[in-house]
Amino acid sequence: MTELLLEVFGWLGYLERPAVLLQLLLSLAMMVASRWGRRRHWLGPRSNLLCPALGMTLLGLAALALRTQGQPVGLMVLLGLIWLGWNSLKLLHRPLARRLPPAQLHQLESRLLRPGFLLIAALVLISEFDSLNDVAVIKLAQVQGVTVSVGKVFNGVLVVYLVLVACGPPAAGLAWLLQRLLGISDGSRKACELMLRYLVVGAGLVGVAMHLGLNSTAIIAIAGGLSVGLGFGIKEVFSNFVSGLWLLFEGSVRPGEVLMIDGDPCEVRRLGLRATLLWRDRDNAELLIPNQTFFTEAATTYTGSDRMRRSQVNVGAAYRHDPAKVIALLEATARTVPRVLAEPAPKALVLGYDESSIHYALRFWITNPLTNAGICSEVNQAIWHAFRDHGIRMPAP
Repeated sequence: MTELLLEVFGWLGYLERPAVLLQLLLSLAMMVASRWGRRRHWLGPRSNLLCPALGMTLLGLAALALRTQGQPVGLMVLLGLIWLGWNSLKLLHRPLARRLPPAQLHQLESRLLRPGFLLIAALVLISEFDSLNDVAVIKLAQVQGVTVSVGKVFNGVLVVYLVLVACGPPAAGLAWLLQRLLGISDGSRKACELMLRYLVVGAGLVGVAMHLGLNSTAIIAIAGGLSVGLGFGIKEVFSNFVSGLWLLFEGSVRPGEVLMIDGDPCEVRRLGLRATLLWRDRDNAELLIPNQTFFTEAATTYTGSDRMRRSQVNVGAAYRHDPAKVIALLEATARTVPRVLAEPAPKALVLGYDESSIHYALRFWITNPLTNAGICSEVNQAIWHAFRDHGIRMPAP
């Protein structure tokens, strides 16, 4: 590690050279001016394209002027090309948006394209000041008699990152194929996709360990150290991870399931390593629930065997109305609401009596638990219109 720090400090020594410092200042000035012009729309509605082009033109003229004076311009040209490439990534946004959903496009840009470009730019800059091969062989540490170098660590981190980012589409494709072959449900398909991703990530970590040169003894020693860390500081994280795997195999909580959380129906969107992401329809909120919670607290699901749910609305009618006629009217009214199922048929009941009215309950079935509030509103409106048309009064206390 000391050798690597000395190497980095050696690169900083280039800043003491006036020619290098001048190129850096000119490049930064052109980039800042271009970005400021884009925000201020100096060149009209096309500032996003014209300002970078104008900045590159001015940077090229500055490099030409320095060249005529016999000054080096290699660093300025390199920074200009990197800046041009970064702005060119934005030109890919529109064609990619035509083929990819917004969420996938954001993940592609933020997790693959931009980090990949920055990594390549960093490697190119390092190669300008030093040799990449010389940097790669710098020793960082000794682990169980195995020398860990910068190159091995870099390759290992790169492989792990690519596995974490890129394992999603292959796992989704294989899970879709298994669904076609075995006829499993959508929830089981998503569970298989998550388990396949975990397997790929685990295989990637083992592959990185083998790439670093760690043998079985070293891997066991590292696992022992991690077990001690689990006991002291991250046992809750590990417990949530194991709970997530158990929920996947058990099938009690899967993506697509609808659970009741604090009295509100919530759809399971993603079962992660630490927490489960749920979506609440009434306010478009996303809830993160630790996986361990589903083992310690009771949860009601409406999608264990199917997505049907029985719902209910309560209403009162005056004593002078025949309960049999009110019950028949309530059941007929429920059947007129489009999103109420005809089978099982709606059922109206007399719940009880008070000083001013008879209490009725209208029970009916719906297909999607997340739409319960909206359907209840439609049923209540239909009851109000039916009572008005048939002269049935809802007395106040």
